Amino acid sequence: DFEASFIRLIDKVTNGSRIEINQTGTTLYYQPGLLYGGSLEHDCSPSRSIGYYLESLLCLAPFMKHPLKIVLRGVTNDQVDPSVDILKATALPLLKKFGIDGESLEIKINRRGMPPKAGGEIVFSCPVRKVLQPIQFTDPGKIKRIRGTAYSVRVSPQMANRMVESARSILNKFLPDIYIYTDHMKGVSSGKSPGFGMCLTAETINGTILSAELASNPQGQGGTVLPEELGQNCAKLLLEEVYRGGCVDSTNQSLALLLMTLGQRDVSKVLLGPLSPYTIEFLRHLRSFFQIMFKIETKTPEEDHMGGEKVLMTCVGIGFSNLSKTIR
Repeated sequence: DFEASFIRLIDKVTNGSRIEINQTGTTLYYQPGLLYGGSLEHDCSPSRSIGYYLESLLCLAPFMKHPLKIVLRGVTNDQVDPSVDILKATALPLLKKFGIDGESLEIKINRRGMPPKAGGEIVFSCPVRKVLQPIQFTDPGKIKRIRGTAYSVRVSPQMANRMVESARSILNKFLPDIYIYTDHMKGVSSGKSPGFGMCLTAETINGTILSAELASNPQGQGGTVLPEELGQNCAKLLLEEVYRGGCVDSTNQSLALLLMTLGQRDVSKVLLGPLSPYTIEFLRHLRSFFQIMFKIETKTPEEDHMGGEKVLMTCVGIGFSNLSKTIR
């Protein structure tokens, strides 16, 4: 059902798409239309989080005919997909590096919704661009601060404070500048299911943002999770992400590579941590759709980089320009 919901979403943001699915639901014929954009609303399937839909919209939104402003309803934070908080903290700054910026680029969380019953709502708006800038992003820099959000919905507000304390007990050993906001939603804005979780981001002096997140088990599934454990595990995940390093965190590797591919006919370089299995598959898709091959150089930690092995990805953009953007 979440895939059907995704196809409906793609149908809404485009104009003239043709979609046919056979009776057994095993083959899909899709003829793409123009990316149209505009003001839209969509109810996402509660079996996957809004992040699943938002990841694709982040790739498509800059190339619409009209600036996209879409209200998505569903699960804002779960254990499978990147949460809305993480995409807001990491994907939006990444888009700005490619020249997609402006007041209208934002993700706003109106209501939080935890699985299984959802009830969350977010607004995503993005301006359109004719062309993307190439980037040279090879020096992540040293980490200067850690920010985060501990959220709790339909549980005691104390849960968020307990998560913050346990996460700080680990992170304070490394860095003094740590600020974790507590976000307790109540009443209508808290969705329909109880839950809590945490999102942490580490920011470097060069503007690299690395992220980690954890959410509690959905109501009625799995064992109970203590907020103290969740806070500590989330802090450890962030430290692991810092160890992996690179200029883009593992969640957004594929988004960075796609925007590099669609850039001007110029060289773009980005330093990534170890490639995730998803990114490796995504590179194969880039090769089959755009006939573009990345130059991949491994950098060992000894070459003045700490942490795990890094990968320097280099490519020449295909010079894509947004044909459907209205010229005024």
